[in-house]
Amino acid sequence: MSKPVFNRQLERLVTGVATQDGAGVSLVRVLTHDLQHRLDPFLMLDNFHSDKPEDYLAGFPDHPHRGFETVTYMLAGRMRHRDNAGNEGLLQAGGVQWMTAGSGLVHSELPEQEDGLMSGFQLWLNLASGDKMIAPSYRDLQADEIPQVSPQPGVKVKVIAGSAFDTDGAVQRPHTEPLYLDLQLEGGQQLDLPIPASHNAFLYVYEGELRIGEDGRAAPAGRMAILSNTADAAGVSVQAQGNSRFLLIAGRPLNEPIAQWGPFVMNTREQVEQAMRDFQNGKF
Repeated sequence: MSKPVFNRQLERLVTGVATQDGAGVSLVRVLTHDLQHRLDPFLMLDNFHSDKPEDYLAGFPDHPHRGFETVTYMLAGRMRHRDNAGNEGLLQAGGVQWMTAGSGLVHSELPEQEDGLMSGFQLWLNLASGDKMIAPSYRDLQADEIPQVSPQPGVKVKVIAGSAFDTDGAVQRPHTEPLYLDLQLEGGQQLDLPIPASHNAFLYVYEGELRIGEDGRAAPAGRMAILSNTADAAGVSVQAQGNSRFLLIAGRPLNEPIAQWGPFVMNTREQVEQAMRDFQNGKF
């Protein structure tokens, strides 16, 4: 049997855009609107990281969503979730909040701290057209519920979604089949990362620096590395330049039209307009 070839390459480096969201939370928007088709089924990735309370204390008061899923992963800090379906949970360091907005949900995400570091990510994952109006759902995953594996010395992998290194993640999803890993590599460690050939994929380096692919192109901290789509590739090979931490996010593209207005993501303009009317009429 031939050996798997991990020959995806670094196609493009992306620098995130500093912005504010919610009631004035400072963050970096890593995956922006113009990349939605290239990185289908992913719609957005935000990175928030600050030890200045004025950057995050206002939080995200009540706001609606329809047609996709939000995945919030906390590295540091505490955030309280409440929604109009009666769900409530405290998102803490190392934990994940996986919310399926489906047909419509109104929720808030408010810091439960007045000082210290707040750091983490929010990913928006699209839903297939047939799932956009499913019943909303919400799940809190504490740090100890997320599987962690060490496939080789000097490497730690948290498997949030999907499966990797013979380990099933905390969340599995049909259609988009997301793979969401948080990886920690000691300096000099080389790792072959499995990624289904069918998936769009990217890395986001948030500490240290990686060398990616056969040509060893550099991806420093604060950059998203879009990986090439290579037929029959088993994944990508990376090497850490100093101790490094990064996300690997991959998913099967839906190849469906994307119609978005703010927190509503549907397939047509008419569906988005209906979402706006439903929200205004209190139907979420």
